[in-house]
Amino acid sequence: MIFQRTNRLQDSLTRTRQSFFGRIAGLFSGGDITEETWEALEALLIAADVGVATTIELVDALREQVAREHIRHADEAQDLLKQQMVALLQAKTRRYLEGDGRPLSVVLVVGVNGSGKTTSIAKLARYHQSRGDKVLLAAGDTFRAAAIDQLAVWAKRLGVELVAHQQGSDPGAVLYDAIDAAQARGANVLIADTAGRLHTKHNLMQELKKIHHVAARRLPGAPHETILVLDATTGQNGLAQARTFSEAVPVTGLFLAKLDGTAKGGIVFAVARELGIPILFVGTGEHAEDIAEFDAVQFVDGLFR
Repeated sequence: MIFQRTNRLQDSLTRTRQSFFGRIAGLFSGGDITEETWEALEALLIAADVGVATTIELVDALREQVAREHIRHADEAQDLLKQQMVALLQAKTRRYLEGDGRPLSVVLVVGVNGSGKTTSIAKLARYHQSRGDKVLLAAGDTFRAAAIDQLAVWAKRLGVELVAHQQGSDPGAVLYDAIDAAQARGANVLIADTAGRLHTKHNLMQELKKIHHVAARRLPGAPHETILVLDATTGQNGLAQARTFSEAVPVTGLFLAKLDGTAKGGIVFAVARELGIPILFVGTGEHAEDIAEFDAVQFVDGLFR
């Protein structure tokens, strides 16, 4: 199997573990808990992109639990912090394509240009191939010719078919034709790209809504997943992007791209708490196989191991 959840997910956290969370582990390496411990913990969590509101919630809850259970030693407090982090991440967990078994599953992928969206689509396609699915791709970002070309390169590399129209075409028409093609060719998973130009926010949002309606009209219940790709290296800016997309379409899950490229993996906690959208996948490298299903326990263990 190419998708070993534990190793890929934990290995992608090397930079985060060696920076901020390594220093957090150092705080709890021995001795008694002092006021300075709490202040340093708060500062490190915020620096790791956990977010101010999420950090305050975590630290306050930890302080209360430590006082309630009369804990004095720092190493015991670290175990409690890990438990709270896991609980935060697990609060909105769900399985990808839950209840699958339908003849055709339509997965819509949204996100800003440059977030790693096209590569993430390729990783999702490879993930499905590893499960024996027949995948078809749809080049729904018709605004950029480069987006169509990039997806075509990945489709050829993966050996999957691609439905694409000319640049400037109606993206709704692309998706409509792609659903027809998937059904005719016996594909059971259709993964569709979409435009991601936030500088024309109103037009983008209207376009995404239209694509959603087209999918539902052509295939009742579609899209079955709307996956938002967030670039982990953008930190708190990713939260603003996620809110924008969530306003337009019902985002069902997150694909956190480029986690291996950031020392601030704490953005995961901010996303989970402030958006309430489950994290489904993590990008762990540059290749199509570099994808891991998200697991809260393995993620938190990977931060501190």
